[in-house]
Amino acid sequence: MHNLPAHVKLPAGETLLTTAEWKARAEAHRERVQQWTGPRRERRSRRETHPVYDFLFTYYSYSGGRLEKWHPAPHEVVVDSAEARERFGGPEYRVTDGVIHRDASAISAAERKLLEGALHIMRATQDRPAHFGCYGMHEWAMIYGGHDVRHAQIAPLRLSQAETDAFVESRPVACSHFDAFRFFAPAAQPLNRIALEYSTRHSAEQPGCIHANMDLYRWAYTSMPWIGSDLLWECFELAVELRVLDMQAGPYDLRALGFEPVPVDTPEGRDEYQRRQREMSARASVLRSRLIDSVSGVLENRCG
Repeated sequence: MHNLPAHVKLPAGETLLTTAEWKARAEAHRERVQQWTGPRRERRSRRETHPVYDFLFTYYSYSGGRLEKWHPAPHEVVVDSAEARERFGGPEYRVTDGVIHRDASAISAAERKLLEGALHIMRATQDRPAHFGCYGMHEWAMIYGGHDVRHAQIAPLRLSQAETDAFVESRPVACSHFDAFRFFAPAAQPLNRIALEYSTRHSAEQPGCIHANMDLYRWAYTSMPWIGSDLLWECFELAVELRVLDMQAGPYDLRALGFEPVPVDTPEGRDEYQRRQREMSARASVLRSRLIDSVSGVLENRCG
């Protein structure tokens, strides 16, 4: 069926994809990704920005073009052909007995260090208890006192600056993610219950944090092409949902862009935030476990 030499036996657990199969998968992946990368490119051509979605293409360094390019899962190999060799011609792939598969021995020392770092952070985060009491106040703390109101040209504040400041002062700020904390207004940083520093930035990461869970997308693309595009895409989709909640709970009024606020300055809003935070944390836990398993397999040379 797959035109393999009779003597070739695939290892147990491996799935062979025909040319038609992998091309269909690659095209379906490209089409779903372009629902996000297409509008992003159009905005850039008009020199416009989106306060919610552009974060996924600016804060995270993986390009739209790379996200659009499909790679098989670790247990999948493709039938050798001229077309497949052109498509999977990078140093990560090797041709053996009529099939193209990834070759983990091609991982450089620098790339191995990145993979090991990602694996360490994911394992450490997974092992810590989840906390759900931050209520997304990091965005509020960033503009405390009128400091760096980043989206002011696109979206107004939902409350006045004085009301925004009063809310920040009214509750404990409990941010555990350094890359959010470092953008706090200087006057708001002492209000945080956790002392966060760059040198120990990963020691406070915990699986309830929406930014730690958003960063699964970072660890997924750091691990490409080894983990495959399906898992990468699931991490991207979750990151989109997390980013939406992040901004809905923030101080900006985004209703003109179609985003209803999650008013964390009210008990009802805090309840909604925590409910959605818990639900997405549970989904992130599953993805984190899958990423850990996939990256561990790559580092143990179980890829391809």
